[in-house]
Amino acid sequence: MQHTYPLDAWCIRETSFDAASNFLDETLFALGNGYIGLRGTPEEGYAGPAGTSLDGSYLNGFYESEPIQYPENAFGLARNNQFMLNVPNAKGIALWLGDERFDLLQGRVESYARRLDFRTGLLERDVVWQAPSGRRVQLRSRRLVSFASKHLFAIEFTATPLGSDAVLRFDCTVDGEVRNQQAGDDPRVGSATTGPALKLEGTELAPHFAALQQRTHNSGFTLVSAATQVLDAAHTQELGQDGYRLVQSYTVPVQAGQPVRLVKYGCYYSSRDYAADELLTRARAELEAARGLGFDQLAAQQETYLADFWAQADVEVAGDDALQQGIRFNQFHLLQSVGRDGKTNISAKGVTGEGYEGHYFWDTEIYIFPFFLYNKPEIARKLLEYRYAGLPAARERARQMAHAKGALYPWRTIAGEECSAYFPAGTAQYHINADVAYSIKQYMDATGDDAYLLQYGAEILLETARIWLGIGSYNRAGAFVINEVTGPDEYTALVNNNYYTNAMAKLHMQFAASVAERIAREQPLEWARISAAVALADGELEEFRRAAAAMLLPYDATLGIHPQDDSFLDKKVWDFAGTPDDKYPLLLNYHPMVIYRHQVCKQADVVLALLLLSEQFTLEDKKRDFDYYEAVTTHDSSLSSCIFSIIASEVGYQDKAYDYFMETARLDLDDTHGNTHYGVHTAAMAGTWLGVAYGFGGMRVVNGEVRFAPTLPKQWQHYQFRIHLHGSLLQVRVSAAGTQYTLLRGEALAFQHRGTPVTVSPAAPVKEFA
Repeated sequence: MQHTYPLDAWCIRETSFDAASNFLDETLFALGNGYIGLRGTPEEGYAGPAGTSLDGSYLNGFYESEPIQYPENAFGLARNNQFMLNVPNAKGIALWLGDERFDLLQGRVESYARRLDFRTGLLERDVVWQAPSGRRVQLRSRRLVSFASKHLFAIEFTATPLGSDAVLRFDCTVDGEVRNQQAGDDPRVGSATTGPALKLEGTELAPHFAALQQRTHNSGFTLVSAATQVLDAAHTQELGQDGYRLVQSYTVPVQAGQPVRLVKYGCYYSSRDYAADELLTRARAELEAARGLGFDQLAAQQETYLADFWAQADVEVAGDDALQQGIRFNQFHLLQSVGRDGKTNISAKGVTGEGYEGHYFWDTEIYIFPFFLYNKPEIARKLLEYRYAGLPAARERARQMAHAKGALYPWRTIAGEECSAYFPAGTAQYHINADVAYSIKQYMDATGDDAYLLQYGAEILLETARIWLGIGSYNRAGAFVINEVTGPDEYTALVNNNYYTNAMAKLHMQFAASVAERIAREQPLEWARISAAVALADGELEEFRRAAAAMLLPYDATLGIHPQDDSFLDKKVWDFAGTPDDKYPLLLNYHPMVIYRHQVCKQADVVLALLLLSEQFTLEDKKRDFDYYEAVTTHDSSLSSCIFSIIASEVGYQDKAYDYFMETARLDLDDTHGNTHYGVHTAAMAGTWLGVAYGFGGMRVVNGEVRFAPTLPKQWQHYQFRIHLHGSLLQVRVSAAGTQYTLLRGEALAFQHRGTPVTVSPAAPVKEFA
């Protein structure tokens, strides 16, 4: 359901408890650090009706696997699914007021406030509750998931009896009795697993330490989930275990008005990071270190980390409070969701829910990567290192797909194996290879990081470029064609010469060849190593050049547009006028074949090519393509509106640009797709930043040169954003008075403003244009 939150530029907050929106709120108020994700369920749990809560705790990259069951089998189909697990809930703190348990659904909530602050990284709650007996208590809690230590979270939980003395009891739990959400009819939700995904291997329960050690059934990972507490009042303690559930109970007699503060520290360690026999020792040391620091010091670390992030990444908009809140909410959640260890990526739902099973997609490279590249480039590099770590699995997948050479990246995965069971909208999306290559090109254009290119990037580029020679061929007219693939638009599958795929493959092969030639020329010893590592044969680079030069790029001279593929314009246009609103999204209401035989797009396809390959199209091309494809696009994908906004802005459709942008900017806060309770939409969140920088800021990177062509939406007084380029930080501020470029740190930068060359330097850090 849609839920309205008070407008605040730096936080989201609730002023009353609303059980009807709880499922959604658990997503929006989730905390994470790129590894741990804790949904915004209260510490005491939530006992509402089935289907109104998912008390999820997630670890990015920690997964179980199960064989995919096909009623009809075929060679080369994906064999195993990997899915992110709902791991033991270590944040539990149940509060008892005498013999009555604190429960927001019982008794009476006299006052309630909850706040997720983007500058402190804290989730704070303040409740005054009256029990059914009439006894009253005030509860204040603060929660964080540490940016300083990826394994750690902490909760400060303070209870104060009101009106009369009381006996308080705090039941602190580490609960392994958790399940993953079951998949229903919506293919975007949940997993097929049943029962507990983790088997118990051992427990440890002591006055100040509780730990579960568990193991996955199939993927072979060991996990330790541990917690400790510090209580600042005289108390008695009891320990208990019920199956997979460990309980440490603290009983405290308290005078009215006297606060009792309990701090809980929790951590997760898995054998994806360390040897299994080290996990318990590491968890114990982590918690001891946290106890030594204390909650306030951890909170100070959190605020320091975020101050640095916002100093680089903040996007300021004056004139639209709802939008300002939405932008910062999106950026905060992106930071919470992204893996930064070179072994993990960012999933479509981050670490906030189980939608898409925690899988990583092309969303990373095309939508999310630019946000980190220009705002926190060290994270962008780690995302590219993740792709290098997946190269062996991509080579194996290429062999399964009958490619004697090269590497084919999976459409959806966690650890590198293809997990997409529906190949027409999965494996057939060969453009994933070009998307990865495009992100490497973007990275090199923005950073000039040759060390990355030599260690990782060149090998990826060459291995993935080979796939185009394997799947493509020359037709009778001598054009290079790529048949039987699916482009970005998942409502059009298994087609010949998808424009986006062909155009991106052309760039990919050209870039791979130019990188190889430059390394061979400038660093022959490194080139010898790289070419040997991929067993490059004589003539392969020339084949890349030849295929790229001959690439078939469909164009219809009559309409003056780029057809999405060879057959797209020959299909009947979908009956949009006759399709009721409740039949969208189409994928939930029509058989794929019905959709495939129509002219209808789920999302930007050719329109995405207009952005990524901007310099290859005239403004007139872009306008005609935009007009045509807008009329046949449903935007059933959350990836769509941001791209249409950017191109609308470029071709002068300012009202449309703003409307599409707003659909993206508050997509999760306003739950416009009706499924945010399953997790945030990380690609759309990053698309909001793209909409500001690439859309209204008119930013493009052409052959390594950055160009701006800013416009100011009439709804705003001004906006500003910052980008990292070659180690420097540039601020772009656009107002009614004009555009101001300011060098905030680093060396001189050269770029273009509406075709005019501009240089900012420490000696002349500001340039202004009317």
